[in-house]
Amino acid sequence: MLSSVNKKVKTGIDWQFALLVLSLTLLGLLFIADASAPQALKFFNNRFYFAKQQLVWSLVGIVLFVLFSKINYKFWFRYASVIFFLSVLALILVIVPAFGLKALGARRWLNFGFFGFQPSELVKFALILYFARLSQLKKGFWSFVIPLVFVSFLIMLEPDLGTTLVVATIGILQIFVSGVNFFYFLVLVSVSLVSGIILIISSSYRRARLMTFLAQTTDPLGHGYHITQVLISLGLGGLFGVGLGESKQKYLFLPEAATDSIFAVIAEEVGFIGSLVLIFLFVYLIYRTLKIAVSSPDIFSKVASFGFAAWVGSQVILNLGSMIALTPLTGVPLPLVSYGGSSLVMLLSLAGIILNISRYRQESLILRGSRRKLVLKKR
Repeated sequence: MLSSVNKKVKTGIDWQFALLVLSLTLLGLLFIADASAPQALKFFNNRFYFAKQQLVWSLVGIVLFVLFSKINYKFWFRYASVIFFLSVLALILVIVPAFGLKALGARRWLNFGFFGFQPSELVKFALILYFARLSQLKKGFWSFVIPLVFVSFLIMLEPDLGTTLVVATIGILQIFVSGVNFFYFLVLVSVSLVSGIILIISSSYRRARLMTFLAQTTDPLGHGYHITQVLISLGLGGLFGVGLGESKQKYLFLPEAATDSIFAVIAEEVGFIGSLVLIFLFVYLIYRTLKIAVSSPDIFSKVASFGFAAWVGSQVILNLGSMIALTPLTGVPLPLVSYGGSSLVMLLSLAGIILNISRYRQESLILRGSRRKLVLKKR
């Protein structure tokens, strides 16, 4: 009876999860082609320069998404430590001048000649799998904290506070889900908050961003220029937007129109209603991921799924929060939608693993129901 159930559920993957991931990726391509056109035309004389690059990364990511969805998730349990070690090595290499590519005052990319890659995005992927492995092995509190602190320290050397916040959030939430002592968890959260405040006030650049957030209208042409242009975009969009492709702010008024600020262009073109639809897609994606996590067959798959939800959720909150002036600008991209190959490929890769977990989630639920029926019959 149980063997027939196993055969029946081999195709029981969460298609809604898959459709949401692919839909957000395709929407990202559409809006990147739109938002990046003026900048691409000015600097590369090709309005689709950034769109073509993102298309290549999207195809790579989708291939990995499909491939990883067919690999049993237990494969990643076996190699999680190796992947994490390699990601840390890449983080170390990126801060070495001979290997790391410096741009906009930060050293965040490894340059491979014909393309660059951000090790910090690989670390998010690797950390989620590594912490899931530690949880399955029931490792102690310090087994989680030491690698999390070390990775955060390396990312801050680039420096990149926004990514550090995302990595710390992912790690802390996974530690909580793994079931560590709640008192230790509260201490970790408190220390993390204090450390974040210290990192902000110890840097003149980050301190200026904080002061701009607290007094947004005092320097609209200086430190406050970015958030001012974002708010103008949101205001122009109104309820229904100015129409697809009709954004005015993307014409070099809005900084980082295709990356950090892409939501501002989207909101301007599709308005408040269209923006709500996009937000709903993210919320529903997180919901589907949490549903997979709650009913997953073991601790590894549960903590890995929560890690993906934490990754997407933390970046959505930080990005949208900065766009509507609820948080300071952090430079965190909108997952699956903003321009950036490293982030997209790693997100799609992990999404493929979660999709494979959903296959066994269905199996786990049916097996549990079958066991209950057998127990009832015996009674």
